[in-house]
Amino acid sequence: MSGFLIQYDRKTGRTIFSEYKGVDGPRLALAQRLKLEKNRRNSSIEIVSLNSDSLETIKKTHSRYFMVEAQAESA
Repeated sequence: MSGFLIQYDRKTGRTIFSEYKGVDGPRLALAQRLKLEKNRRNSSIEIVSLNSDSLETIKKTHSRYFMVEAQAESA
């Protein structure tokens, strides 16, 4: 299972996501989410961490984050 970090701009609908693979993936995604939230300056940015077997599953279950083409970041 992978951990995914999603940064979603509510105003523009733009999404940036990172995938953290492996056993520690969910923990790493959560740790990064907490770090980003602590330093967030823009309240329109929603930061979430999700655990899933694939990005395709997340796109189905959390489709609002992917209405506009998403941009991947390397983790």
